Amino acid sequence: MKITVKILTGAAVIAVLSWYFISSPTHAQVTAKGNAERAPQSVAEFERLFEQVSNWGRWGKDDEIGTMNLVTNEKRKEAAALVETGIAVSLAHTLVTEQAVDMPNEFGKSMGPFEMSGGGSTFRYGFHSTTHSHVDAICQFDYQGKLYNGFQISEVKGPNGCTKSGIEVNKVGFTTRGVLLDIPRLKGVPYLEPGTPVYPEDLEAWEEQTGVKVQPGDAIFLRTGRWVRRAEVGPWNLIPADPIPGEAGYHISTVPWMRQRDVAIVAADISNDVRPSGVPQEVRARVRGMPVHSLTIVAMGAYIIDAVDLEELAKTAVELNRWEFMVTGAPTAAKGGTGSLLNLTAIF
Repeated sequence: MKITVKILTGAAVIAVLSWYFISSPTHAQVTAKGNAERAPQSVAEFERLFEQVSNWGRWGKDDEIGTMNLVTNEKRKEAAALVETGIAVSLAHTLVTEQAVDMPNEFGKSMGPFEMSGGGSTFRYGFHSTTHSHVDAICQFDYQGKLYNGFQISEVKGPNGCTKSGIEVNKVGFTTRGVLLDIPRLKGVPYLEPGTPVYPEDLEAWEEQTGVKVQPGDAIFLRTGRWVRRAEVGPWNLIPADPIPGEAGYHISTVPWMRQRDVAIVAADISNDVRPSGVPQEVRARVRGMPVHSLTIVAMGAYIIDAVDLEELAKTAVELNRWEFMVTGAPTAAKGGTGSLLNLTAIF
């Protein structure tokens, strides 16, 4: 058998490599394609999913607290029974003061973090972003002009905030069973790269590995390793762009899983939604680019908690070999507020 070997010239090598890099899909393109394969690809498909996971009317037509109905007195007693060692871990990231591409509303922007007067202090902040640990009230998001339970946004939201489902309806706090979902640990990596989706099978694989199953009324905490990555790599653009495709997070296909398990609180160390989300522009335009937020808050009446810091929690969980705990904490009782800074505490 005769074998012919052709030696490419330098120009030919450059041409071949150029073709490879031009024609090969970028990481962002591969990620976007993967996220789209299991996401609704039309408004009609999205709205069918919305109906599938909806809790509208489940607790009455006037209900304003949504999935907090699942956090009963008995549920709180069960959570308290999980406390064995008394070890407490804060789930809030220390307020960020430096400006960066991934910190759009750093604490104290334009005025410094504190104003001192008469022995007291005043400070102002904007918390709706991936910058600070905060909870979204269920009047925060709407879909096509309607809030959770079918309330009309035009009748509920005004210059003084929300007349229904404002954050003050949760002033008794969020005390329930918490479950850590450490997906980087599941996959054997320090953190998930931006754009990495978390699918239902990832959540179930984590349950199988830890022996802890998510139950009705639980608060689930997704660790993507965002804060570790930021410390090692530095700030990055969280808005989907090539070659960095936004952020890791829950894929939209996890929402029916959450509804089936009757999750009360959905939290992550970033904004919860994977970006790119995989839904087409016509859907993105209706959900502010955040389909998981829209489905959980508006359809389910669930509470989204963004930008928590789960690194100390993950370390403690490994040391104790425990992935469930009591979680407790309360928002500011601001009447009509669309959310609040939140410092939750996990107690083992």
